Amino acid sequence: MEEKYNKCHLCGFGCNVDRTQNVGVCRAKTKPKIALVSKHMWEEPCISGTNGSGTIFFSGCNFSCVFCQNHEISQNEFGKEVSIERLAEIMIEQQDRGVHNINLVSPTIFVPSIIEAIKIAKNNGLKIPIVYNTNGYDDVETIKMLAGYIDIYLPDLKYFDDEIAMKYSKIPHYFETASNAIKEMQKQVGKCVFDENGIIKKGLIIRHLILPGNIIQTKKVLSWIKDNLDKDTYISVMAQYFPTYKAKEDDTINRKISQREYEIVEELVQNFENGYMQELRYS
Repeated sequence: MEEKYNKCHLCGFGCNVDRTQNVGVCRAKTKPKIALVSKHMWEEPCISGTNGSGTIFFSGCNFSCVFCQNHEISQNEFGKEVSIERLAEIMIEQQDRGVHNINLVSPTIFVPSIIEAIKIAKNNGLKIPIVYNTNGYDDVETIKMLAGYIDIYLPDLKYFDDEIAMKYSKIPHYFETASNAIKEMQKQVGKCVFDENGIIKKGLIIRHLILPGNIIQTKKVLSWIKDNLDKDTYISVMAQYFPTYKAKEDDTINRKISQREYEIVEELVQNFENGYMQELRYS
């Protein structure tokens, strides 16, 4: 496992850092760091269902989003390091709470450790599906490592244009990296499969957050999905954006999306057979 961290290429940055000794862009070494373990009721309906999703929020991030709602976790290193064995125990504990799945949130930078924990957890009775909830900036080889361990991929596809990705998240060649990763995800898990209660058991759902003043990014992202992935691909378009953290300093995104912006995207979503669009709320 350690060799996967020695010259780290887990994400699109490809820092080539020996994380047993130092840290790269993600500010993480090799030991999994967890900020929160919860029974989450506010994911997509097919993920949270009635019993909730067993989320494990990892600390650290390879992004530096100016609008990050969880910047204490992602950029300020909030959290506690745990052993691989303890991570496996947490997965079992979540299953014992009756959740529908294990939801690994921001897992990319700890993938080698997560794989080892999944092996242990499955040997100890873990049976529920595992969700890989990622910002999408995963190296393709990282996704290939996960084959057979992940049941449900839940990636973001945030931006289409690199200049916008750099402006808001400080990430180079984002779309190329994320789109290639998503293609590999779909290759692995295929079409979405649901149980009799509508809870997803296997598949891919692509998330996209609408940013105010950046509807062109949403148009381009949705167009790419439509033109390049299976026609029955599930999407989840989110309207929950609100200005926080450093976004308050940028006039373009220092507001929620407008009703008109929402309506434009809502019309685009009608072109898809499957998926979700979050309601627009101002309260």
